[in-house]
Amino acid sequence: MDRKSLFPSLVAGFGAAVLTTVPGIKNFACCLLVPLAAVTALFLDHKLNKTRLPITLKSALFFGFFTALFATVFSTFFDVLITFITHTNDFIQALPQTESMVKQYHLDALLEQTMELLKQMARDIQSTGFSPLYTFGIFFSNFIINSIFGLMGGILGMTFLNRRTQI
Repeated sequence: MDRKSLFPSLVAGFGAAVLTTVPGIKNFACCLLVPLAAVTALFLDHKLNKTRLPITLKSALFFGFFTALFATVFSTFFDVLITFITHTNDFIQALPQTESMVKQYHLDALLEQTMELLKQMARDIQSTGFSPLYTFGIFFSNFIINSIFGLMGGILGMTFLNRRTQI
């Protein structure tokens, strides 16, 4: 794989990341947008670089992973940027409900410490617009989830494009 092979993943991952900033669509980011972006990356690579069909599993996984990686990097960047500008986000909005749920279950001191850490993240976001721990957490969780669905999207795209040439 050469550098030209990364451009379709970059474009598709960026597109998926932009769509994740739209309220409502954000809920479908992992399970719908990232796989569709991986399929799109395979399709774009096939059209732009005149790659030969059938697409191999290795190539499909490559495009699925890198599309997911680019989607993760850009969506994390956009989330952090919007949080920095507005000093609020979904995490801040959901924290009171999370705290009441934790208190309801009378869990041990470890969860109390975790809640204090979450409250500190919220205070950092509300005061400066940035929390390093929040940024790391968002990146890590997006990376894991997007990678799984990106690989699945790569395999689905391979199946779709290979089957399309047989017809």
